[in-house]
Amino acid sequence: MDMRTHPRDPDQMLLHATAQWGGRDDLWVFGYASLIARPEFEAAEHRLGQVRGWHRALRMRSRVNRGTPEMPGLVFALLPGGSCHGVAYRVPRKRAAAELERLWKREMPSAVYDPRFLPCRTANGEVRALAFTLSRRSPSFVQTMHDNELVHVLRHARGRFGTTLDYLLETADALRRRGLRDREIERLVDLARSHALV
Repeated sequence: MDMRTHPRDPDQMLLHATAQWGGRDDLWVFGYASLIARPEFEAAEHRLGQVRGWHRALRMRSRVNRGTPEMPGLVFALLPGGSCHGVAYRVPRKRAAAELERLWKREMPSAVYDPRFLPCRTANGEVRALAFTLSRRSPSFVQTMHDNELVHVLRHARGRFGTTLDYLLETADALRRRGLRDREIERLVDLARSHALV
């Protein structure tokens, strides 16, 4: 299930996501980057989880939070292909509608993501979790960048919530604390270190 055919209006997309959840069970949310470092919503349970068919990549342009229109930063997105280890959060049904609205204000102010419910494998069984994915057709999607371009972004991009470099390091630390390994993130941290950014 996805919301690609829905109008790019955050309120309408929230209504669609709420309808897909259904309100009869607890709500599960899949975190793969900032939702691991800073969940900012009330969850009764969290489990390590894996979604297949999607991978985490520093390929989404950020012109406000981690950069500016003149010097865009980068943030992680969930892109098609591969697999991704992250955290599945369970939000109790009674609180889920309110928590989903809070989460929407944080993640979907400009409807940049394609929210969808994905099967997420956990040690205690599979759950259906809401994930914020990004289409390669999105204007916020960034094609592969050379390392020198990445270093330039890591060195200079800063937005209202800090730098792209800080965001990368926060995500790397949050994954390590959860016992999760992401080779590309480790490579990017090493790249920053090799250019004396860390």
